[in-house]
Amino acid sequence: MKKYVLAGASFALLSVILGAFASHALKPVFEAEVLASYQTGIRYMMYHGLTLLILSQIPILQSKWIFRMFFWGIIFFSFSIFILCVGKLTPVEFSCMGPITPIGGSLLILGWILLIKKTIQS
Repeated sequence: MKKYVLAGASFALLSVILGAFASHALKPVFEAEVLASYQTGIRYMMYHGLTLLILSQIPILQSKWIFRMFFWGIIFFSFSIFILCVGKLTPVEFSCMGPITPIGGSLLILGWILLIKKTIQS
């Protein structure tokens, strides 16, 4: 349960910090499309951070695999988006990170499938 709370609260906190950073520091320098992508990463991080916090209160639905899918899904999905977006402000090419985003999205989907399966079995 502790790892669910710690991870969920950390992701929620980080999404608030990154959201504020986007609104105040990045909004003037990002194109609208890039800012929208960045905000998608923030939203998904918050949604899944809150999901981990909710799951921390429902022991019957806790599973190491659900946790892993959500945790790594957030890392791969949201953080690859952040790197791709912020990378547009640097001369360094980060396009190699592009394929990581759908892997993260797939992990999030698998996490939800496992959660549904676990709920049905309970």
